[in-house]
Amino acid sequence: MQQRHLNRETYFKEQVNTAQEFYMDYIKKYVLLQKGIKVLEIGCGEGGNLLPFAQLGCKITGIDITPSRIEQAKQFFKAANYEGTFIATDFLKARAEDYGTFRLILIHDVIEHIEPKEQFIKHIKAFADKDTLIFWGFPAWQMPFGGHQQICKNKIVSHLPFVHLLPAPVYRSLLDVCGIPSRELLEIKQCKVTIESFEKMMKANQHQIVNRKLWLINPHYKQKFGLQPQVLPLWLAHLRYIRNFFSTACFYLTRITS
Repeated sequence: MQQRHLNRETYFKEQVNTAQEFYMDYIKKYVLLQKGIKVLEIGCGEGGNLLPFAQLGCKITGIDITPSRIEQAKQFFKAANYEGTFIATDFLKARAEDYGTFRLILIHDVIEHIEPKEQFIKHIKAFADKDTLIFWGFPAWQMPFGGHQQICKNKIVSHLPFVHLLPAPVYRSLLDVCGIPSRELLEIKQCKVTIESFEKMMKANQHQIVNRKLWLINPHYKQKFGLQPQVLPLWLAHLRYIRNFFSTACFYLTRITS
Protein backbone atom coordinates (compact mmCIF):
# COMPACT_ATOMS: atom_id res chain seq x y z
CA MET A 1 0.00 0.00 0.00
CA GLN A 2 1.35 3.42 -0.94
CA GLN A 3 1.85 6.05 1.78
CA ARG A 4 -0.56 8.35 -0.06
CA HIS A 5 -3.40 5.96 0.75
CA LEU A 6 -2.65 6.38 4.46
CA ASN A 7 -2.18 10.16 4.46
CA ARG A 8 -5.65 11.37 3.55
CA GLU A 9 -4.68 15.04 3.40
CA THR A 10 -2.09 14.23 0.74
CA TYR A 11 -4.69 12.17 -1.11
CA PHE A 12 -7.16 15.08 -0.87
CA LYS A 13 -4.66 17.50 -2.39
CA GLU A 14 -3.87 15.07 -5.20
CA GLN A 15 -7.59 14.78 -5.98
CA VAL A 16 -7.91 18.57 -6.04
CA ASN A 17 -5.04 18.94 -8.50
CA THR A 18 -6.25 16.18 -10.82
CA ALA A 19 -9.84 17.42 -10.78
CA GLN A 20 -8.70 20.97 -11.48
CA GLU A 21 -6.43 20.05 -14.38
CA PHE A 22 -8.28 17.18 -16.04
CA TYR A 23 -11.84 16.54 -14.84
CA MET A 24 -12.97 20.15 -15.06
CA ASP A 25 -11.21 20.68 -18.38
CA TYR A 26 -13.12 17.69 -19.76
CA ILE A 27 -16.49 18.65 -18.26
CA LYS A 28 -16.50 22.39 -19.01
CA LYS A 29 -16.74 21.73 -22.75
CA TYR A 30 -20.27 20.48 -22.10
CA VAL A 31 -21.38 22.28 -18.92
CA LEU A 32 -21.06 25.98 -18.17
CA LEU A 33 -19.38 25.85 -14.77
CA GLN A 34 -20.40 29.01 -12.99
CA LYS A 35 -21.50 30.36 -9.66
CA GLY A 36 -24.66 28.82 -8.25
CA ILE A 37 -24.93 25.64 -10.33
CA LYS A 38 -25.54 22.52 -8.26
CA VAL A 39 -22.94 19.75 -8.34
CA LEU A 40 -23.33 16.37 -6.64
CA GLU A 41 -20.60 13.78 -6.15
CA ILE A 42 -21.65 10.25 -5.26
CA GLY A 43 -18.86 8.50 -3.36
CA CYS A 44 -17.05 11.77 -2.66
CA GLY A 45 -14.55 10.45 -0.11
CA GLU A 46 -12.62 13.39 1.35
CA GLY A 47 -14.13 15.75 -1.22
CA GLY A 48 -11.02 16.60 -3.20
CA ASN A 49 -12.77 16.31 -6.56
CA LEU A 50 -15.36 18.87 -5.41
CA LEU A 51 -13.09 21.64 -4.15
CA PRO A 52 -12.30 23.13 -7.62
CA PHE A 53 -16.06 23.37 -8.28
CA ALA A 54 -16.59 25.11 -4.93
CA GLN A 55 -13.81 27.55 -5.85
CA LEU A 56 -15.86 28.53 -8.92
CA GLY A 57 -18.86 29.23 -6.71
CA CYS A 58 -20.79 26.05 -7.48
CA LYS A 59 -23.11 24.72 -4.80
CA ILE A 60 -21.59 21.37 -4.04
CA THR A 61 -22.96 18.32 -2.27
CA GLY A 62 -20.99 15.18 -1.48
CA ILE A 63 -22.38 11.82 -0.41
CA ASP A 64 -20.27 8.96 0.91
CA ILE A 65 -21.11 5.82 2.85
CA THR A 66 -18.06 6.16 5.14
CA PRO A 67 -18.61 8.66 8.00
CA SER A 68 -14.88 9.19 8.60
CA ARG A 69 -14.39 10.32 4.99
CA ILE A 70 -17.26 12.78 5.31
CA GLU A 71 -15.77 14.22 8.51
CA GLN A 72 -12.44 14.63 6.72
CA ALA A 73 -14.18 16.38 3.81
CA LYS A 74 -15.78 18.85 6.21
CA GLN A 75 -12.43 19.50 7.89
CA PHE A 76 -10.53 19.95 4.63
CA PHE A 77 -13.15 22.30 3.21
CA LYS A 78 -13.19 24.35 6.40
CA ALA A 79 -9.40 24.61 6.30
CA ALA A 80 -9.61 25.76 2.66
CA ASN A 81 -12.32 28.29 3.65
CA TYR A 82 -14.96 26.94 1.26
CA GLU A 83 -18.47 25.70 1.90
CA GLY A 84 -20.00 22.40 0.95
CA THR A 85 -22.73 20.04 2.06
CA PHE A 86 -21.46 16.58 2.98
CA ILE A 87 -23.69 13.66 3.93
CA ALA A 88 -22.65 10.29 5.36
CA THR A 89 -25.17 7.81 3.98
CA ASP A 90 -25.70 4.98 1.56
CA PHE A 91 -26.60 6.72 -1.70
CA LEU A 92 -29.45 4.26 -2.27
CA LYS A 93 -31.01 5.53 0.95
CA ALA A 94 -30.67 9.21 -0.01
CA ARG A 95 -33.99 10.83 -0.91
CA ALA A 96 -34.04 13.16 -3.90
CA GLU A 97 -36.77 15.29 -2.33
CA ASP A 98 -34.24 16.31 0.35
CA TYR A 99 -31.70 17.61 -2.16
CA GLY A 100 -33.44 18.34 -5.46
CA THR A 101 -31.84 17.81 -8.85
CA PHE A 102 -28.34 18.75 -9.97
CA ARG A 103 -26.83 20.23 -13.10
CA LEU A 104 -23.78 17.96 -12.80
CA ILE A 105 -23.29 14.61 -11.07
CA LEU A 106 -19.82 13.16 -10.52
CA ILE A 107 -19.32 9.40 -10.12
CA HIS A 108 -15.59 8.75 -10.08
CA ASP A 109 -13.96 5.45 -9.03
CA VAL A 110 -17.32 4.23 -7.72
CA ILE A 111 -19.19 2.13 -10.28
CA GLU A 112 -16.51 -0.59 -10.19
CA HIS A 113 -17.31 -1.09 -6.48
CA ILE A 114 -21.10 -1.22 -6.82
CA GLU A 115 -23.33 -4.28 -7.01
CA PRO A 116 -26.10 -4.50 -8.08
CA LYS A 117 -25.37 -1.75 -10.57
CA GLU A 118 -28.85 -1.55 -12.10
CA GLN A 119 -30.40 -0.34 -8.85
CA PHE A 120 -27.66 2.26 -8.40
CA ILE A 121 -28.01 3.60 -11.95
CA LYS A 122 -31.80 3.79 -11.68
CA HIS A 123 -31.59 5.72 -8.40
CA ILE A 124 -29.45 8.41 -10.04
CA LYS A 125 -32.42 9.35 -12.19
CA ALA A 126 -34.22 10.88 -9.21
CA PHE A 127 -31.42 13.45 -8.82
CA ALA A 128 -31.29 14.41 -12.50
CA ASP A 129 -33.42 16.35 -14.95
CA LYS A 130 -33.25 16.76 -18.72
CA ASP A 131 -30.26 19.12 -18.49
CA THR A 132 -28.20 17.07 -16.04
CA LEU A 133 -24.85 15.70 -17.19
CA ILE A 134 -23.22 12.78 -15.40
CA PHE A 135 -19.45 12.37 -15.34
CA TRP A 136 -18.23 8.80 -14.87
CA GLY A 137 -14.64 7.77 -14.29
CA PHE A 138 -13.42 4.22 -13.76
CA PRO A 139 -10.53 1.88 -14.70
CA ALA A 140 -11.28 -0.79 -17.29
CA TRP A 141 -11.28 -4.15 -15.53
CA GLN A 142 -8.54 -5.83 -17.54
CA MET A 143 -6.05 -3.00 -17.28
CA PRO A 144 -2.87 -3.90 -15.30
CA PHE A 145 -4.20 -2.75 -11.93
CA GLY A 146 -7.93 -2.92 -12.58
CA GLY A 147 -8.37 -5.08 -9.49
CA HIS A 148 -7.09 -2.29 -7.19
CA GLN A 149 -4.40 -4.65 -5.93
CA GLN A 150 -2.24 -1.58 -5.31
CA ILE A 151 -4.14 -1.03 -2.05
CA CYS A 152 -2.61 -4.21 -0.59
CA LYS A 153 -0.12 -3.84 2.23
CA ASN A 154 1.80 -6.78 0.76
CA LYS A 155 4.41 -5.15 -1.51
CA ILE A 156 4.68 -8.14 -3.84
CA VAL A 157 0.99 -8.42 -4.67
CA SER A 158 0.49 -4.64 -4.77
CA HIS A 159 3.03 -4.44 -7.60
CA LEU A 160 1.80 -7.43 -9.63
CA PRO A 161 0.01 -6.32 -12.82
CA PHE A 162 -2.89 -8.41 -14.11
CA VAL A 163 -2.90 -10.67 -11.01
CA HIS A 164 -6.60 -9.84 -10.51
CA LEU A 165 -7.40 -11.66 -13.78
CA LEU A 166 -6.56 -15.02 -12.25
CA PRO A 167 -9.56 -17.33 -11.69
CA ALA A 168 -11.25 -16.42 -8.41
CA PRO A 169 -10.19 -19.59 -6.50
CA VAL A 170 -6.56 -19.12 -7.56
CA TYR A 171 -6.67 -15.41 -6.75
CA ARG A 172 -8.16 -16.15 -3.32
CA SER A 173 -5.47 -18.75 -2.61
CA LEU A 174 -2.73 -16.31 -3.58
CA LEU A 175 -4.14 -13.64 -1.26
CA ASP A 176 -4.46 -16.17 1.55
CA VAL A 177 -0.88 -17.36 1.13
CA CYS A 178 0.33 -13.74 1.25
CA GLY A 179 -1.76 -13.08 4.36
CA ILE A 180 -3.95 -10.52 2.61
CA PRO A 181 -7.62 -10.15 3.63
CA SER A 182 -9.35 -11.24 0.44
CA ARG A 183 -12.89 -9.94 0.91
CA GLU A 184 -12.47 -6.43 -0.52
CA LEU A 185 -10.38 -7.49 -3.51
CA LEU A 186 -12.70 -10.38 -4.35
CA GLU A 187 -15.69 -8.04 -4.13
CA ILE A 188 -13.97 -5.74 -6.62
CA LYS A 189 -13.42 -8.73 -8.88
CA GLN A 190 -17.12 -9.53 -8.67
CA CYS A 191 -18.12 -5.90 -9.37
CA LYS A 192 -15.75 -5.44 -12.30
CA VAL A 193 -16.61 -3.06 -15.15
CA THR A 194 -15.43 -3.25 -18.74
CA ILE A 195 -15.94 -0.65 -21.43
CA GLU A 196 -18.43 -2.92 -23.17
CA SER A 197 -20.43 -3.75 -20.03
CA PHE A 198 -20.58 -0.08 -19.02
CA GLU A 199 -21.87 1.06 -22.40
CA LYS A 200 -24.41 -1.77 -22.42
CA MET A 201 -25.67 -0.64 -18.99
CA MET A 202 -25.94 2.95 -20.17
CA LYS A 203 -28.00 1.95 -23.19
CA ALA A 204 -30.27 -0.30 -21.10
CA ASN A 205 -30.96 2.55 -18.67
CA GLN A 206 -31.63 5.29 -21.25
CA HIS A 207 -28.33 7.10 -20.76
CA GLN A 208 -27.14 8.85 -23.89
CA ILE A 209 -23.33 8.82 -24.11
CA VAL A 210 -22.41 12.43 -24.83
CA ASN A 211 -18.67 11.81 -24.87
CA ARG A 212 -16.11 9.10 -24.15
CA LYS A 213 -12.41 9.50 -23.48
CA LEU A 214 -10.15 6.51 -22.85
CA TRP A 215 -6.75 7.05 -21.29
CA LEU A 216 -3.59 5.01 -21.85
CA ILE A 217 -1.96 6.87 -18.95
CA ASN A 218 -4.46 7.83 -16.25
CA PRO A 219 -4.55 11.60 -15.52
CA HIS A 220 -4.13 10.82 -11.82
CA TYR A 221 -0.77 9.19 -12.57
CA LYS A 222 0.66 12.69 -12.98
CA GLN A 223 0.14 13.22 -9.25
CA LYS A 224 1.00 9.66 -8.23
CA PHE A 225 4.01 8.92 -10.40
CA GLY A 226 4.91 12.10 -12.27
CA LEU A 227 3.81 10.56 -15.59
CA GLN A 228 2.37 12.66 -18.39
CA PRO A 229 -1.27 11.61 -19.07
CA GLN A 230 -1.90 10.24 -22.53
CA VAL A 231 -5.13 9.41 -24.35
CA LEU A 232 -5.52 5.94 -25.86
CA PRO A 233 -4.78 6.02 -29.62
CA LEU A 234 -8.01 6.20 -31.59
CA TRP A 235 -7.39 2.96 -33.47
CA LEU A 236 -6.86 1.09 -30.19
CA ALA A 237 -9.91 2.71 -28.56
CA HIS A 238 -12.07 1.08 -31.25
CA LEU A 239 -10.76 -2.45 -30.70
CA ARG A 240 -13.47 -4.06 -28.60
CA TYR A 241 -12.30 -6.08 -25.59
CA ILE A 242 -8.61 -5.53 -26.39
CA ARG A 243 -8.88 -1.84 -25.43
CA ASN A 244 -9.74 -2.85 -21.85
CA PHE A 245 -6.19 -4.09 -21.28
CA PHE A 246 -4.80 -0.61 -22.08
CA SER A 247 -7.44 1.78 -20.65
CA THR A 248 -6.18 2.80 -17.23
CA ALA A 249 -8.99 5.36 -16.98
CA CYS A 250 -12.31 5.71 -18.78
CA PHE A 251 -14.10 9.06 -18.83
CA TYR A 252 -17.74 9.28 -19.89
CA LEU A 253 -20.33 12.01 -19.96
CA THR A 254 -23.92 10.80 -20.12
CA ARG A 255 -27.36 12.33 -20.12
CA ILE A 256 -30.57 10.54 -19.11
CA THR A 257 -32.98 10.68 -22.02
CA SER A 258 -36.18 9.38 -20.39
